[in-house]
Amino acid sequence: MASSRSTGASFGVAGKKTGHHKAGKSSSETLLTTKPQKLSRPSDKLNPKTVDPFASVPKNQSAFASNYMTGGVPCRLVHGSVKHKLQWSTPPDELPFDPVLVTLADGLKETVHPYTFVSRVGFQEMLEVDGAYQRVLPVLPKITFSIRAALSHKDDSVFEGGLNALVQLSDVVGPELNHHLKTILVPVSKRMMDKKYKDRITEVVQRLEQNGGKDSLVILKSKIPTYSSIFT
Repeated sequence: MASSRSTGASFGVAGKKTGHHKAGKSSSETLLTTKPQKLSRPSDKLNPKTVDPFASVPKNQSAFASNYMTGGVPCRLVHGSVKHKLQWSTPPDELPFDPVLVTLADGLKETVHPYTFVSRVGFQEMLEVDGAYQRVLPVLPKITFSIRAALSHKDDSVFEGGLNALVQLSDVVGPELNHHLKTILVPVSKRMMDKKYKDRITEVVQRLEQNGGKDSLVILKSKIPTYSSIFT
């Protein structure tokens, strides 16, 4: 007597298989061969070791970002509980202003952290070293070009950083900056009508006149006609 148990598939005429046949791997096989994905934990966001500050940097990154990542800017941002600071691998007074200060000036137009902090604080700290006056003069045209680029930027934070850098530079070189004021003040004069910056710009221009002397007044008024001299 033939067995009546089912074999899971039936055969018809000429022994051809007439049962259902599904191509490809079964769902159980797929589950077994798929590698489990690593899930991020909420605590990872709070762990500095897991944060990549360059994760959002595009492939066509800026020259400053590239220099910073490859060690061209010999300092790093140190996060403090209250205040951040820079840690220099070489003391600023031992660094050549060209290219380091020139690179930091170029970074003034950065909008991404940590490049914004590094460029602005690094620029300031290099100008505070002994003998900065003599060392910055040879690169003054390059520095003023970068400051104007920052002052022309549409980002408010970059513009404000440019104003601060302009004052810091003026405090160091004094009248030597007069020759470059015409080009630097072009983007500044355009913002003078903005109530948000009117007072701050006035303070900056006053400092430029104070450091530049009476010879700077003609240049300042040619770009900002409404300006009143601090000497009158």
